[in-house]
Amino acid sequence: MTEAGDLSEAKRVLLEKCLRGEVSFTAGRVRQQAREVSLQEVAPIRGEVDSAATKNEKIVSVLSCAQATSERRNGADRHTPNKSAIRRVINRILHLLSRFGPGGSTLRPFLHRMRGVRVGKHVWIGDDVYLDNEFPQCIEIQDGAMIELRTTIIAHTHGEGRVVIGKDAFVGAGSVIVAAAKRTLVIGEGSVIMASSMVNRSVAPYTLYGSDCAKPLAKVTKPFTGTTSYEEFITSLRPLRD
Repeated sequence: MTEAGDLSEAKRVLLEKCLRGEVSFTAGRVRQQAREVSLQEVAPIRGEVDSAATKNEKIVSVLSCAQATSERRNGADRHTPNKSAIRRVINRILHLLSRFGPGGSTLRPFLHRMRGVRVGKHVWIGDDVYLDNEFPQCIEIQDGAMIELRTTIIAHTHGEGRVVIGKDAFVGAGSVIVAAAKRTLVIGEGSVIMASSMVNRSVAPYTLYGSDCAKPLAKVTKPFTGTTSYEEFITSLRPLRD
């Protein structure tokens, strides 16, 4: 509301009060009394506006805090599965039993199924095979697949991914298979993963996958014992002769 509008409204209110005898109507005090009445009438309105603005600011602040909290929680959820603490403890106990218990084609597959791993028929799981503790439900082992001892399969990297061991695939002992977040790593049907292989990408069906076997690198002239420093060992190495 402009100043002219404020004065016009104030004069009307002042006239009504003069007619009721509440205000003395003298020429010298009209403008002063009009301003006083204007301020009295407008102040509550401005107070209400200021109060509403303050409330809006508080609401915006609360919503911002809630949004930030939600984003933090969502960020944490990307790394932690949505399971109760009891369920996670039970899964870890089942995992220990499946790693060291007997029955590569019976008990171990059964225990991993109870954990949430999708295990097909006629599957072999060797001793001390590690199938993701936190995201067992993200691993699938199809019919006839074989996973040899001490293989590690991890289905998450800063967020869950997915690992599929295809039908009749073979994973050699000591292999490590790691899936990236939001990615599916597939060991194709009938593929063979050589022992101690590191796999971080999908393998085509019916493919032999692995690195070259270890080979001689140098001649050792001083054994690397507890009394030999690393520097002494390195300087003692000699080239191989054909």
